[in-house]
Amino acid sequence: MENILTKEEIEALLSAVFEGKIDPEKELAKESGGVSNYNLFSSDSSKGFIPNLDIIYDNFIRYYRASLSNRLRKLVEIKKGGARAFKFDDFLQTLPSPVCMAIFKIDPLKGAAMIAFDTTMVFAVVDAILGGTGTPKIPENNRTFTSIELRLIEKVVKDMLTDMEKAWAPLHATNMSLIKIESNPRMVSIVPPEYMVITMSLQVQIEETVGNLTFAVPYMTIDPIRDKLKAGAQFTMMAVDPHWSIRLSEELLEAPLEVSVQMGTASITLSDLLGMKPGDTVMLDDSRSGSEIQISIGGIPKFMGMPGVRGGNKAVQVTSMKQRGG
Repeated sequence: MENILTKEEIEALLSAVFEGKIDPEKELAKESGGVSNYNLFSSDSSKGFIPNLDIIYDNFIRYYRASLSNRLRKLVEIKKGGARAFKFDDFLQTLPSPVCMAIFKIDPLKGAAMIAFDTTMVFAVVDAILGGTGTPKIPENNRTFTSIELRLIEKVVKDMLTDMEKAWAPLHATNMSLIKIESNPRMVSIVPPEYMVITMSLQVQIEETVGNLTFAVPYMTIDPIRDKLKAGAQFTMMAVDPHWSIRLSEELLEAPLEVSVQMGTASITLSDLLGMKPGDTVMLDDSRSGSEIQISIGGIPKFMGMPGVRGGNKAVQVTSMKQRGG
């Protein structure tokens, strides 16, 4: 059993050191043997060092911003906070009260993870889903969430897990499933209290309301894919949706463009313009028969063509590409 000094013993020890009764260097020199204490939980995880984990959250933010905006039909902005490492018990102590927690499984990785929503985030989402004014009223008595409110948050969490699967896909294929929604931290135990979790806080702005949510993923869950996370450059390239460029090209091909044809030009004096009346004829400079006319796409000259008639409608036949700079 580990010996722990009481407060009185610590004060007595410090007093002896200050008075010169104990020389710390001599006391350390008396220690024999090469055995030293080592905390198994004080590895890289205790420093929050998980290489390139923020790339996953960057991808998630990109997906979830659109998903949440569509569900709430409101403008949503999401900003990434910092990643930190805590012992799980210490992390629970940092959570506000009340808090809404979603526990989910990340198959095939081991263990469960958690998303914590603060009160502002919960009531902002509930207000938006129920068609509120966009300025939710936060209860002052810190009441617990109702079953209806938790049910509405559950729908949002499922959207969130779908987008998180997409964010993880370039790195590691996962299947994320919601286990339960909980509002009592004492009922949550995704890992033993002394195990490390890596957290990431996100600030979510819904119209004018700003709430916060925090992801907490056990270090033991991420550790098996640590080598993949180290390949940051490759992962960044993989994170681009391979079908995105194809879909973008297909959509661009369907984009409408305005085609205009310049039949000719004319120059008149101001006095002629002021004297114009219905029935007057303006002679065009380029209206002579057989002359090519300019065809513009979106206001930019692109082709030359010959005017004519097709099916009783005025038409123009493209004859050549317009030379760049011409």
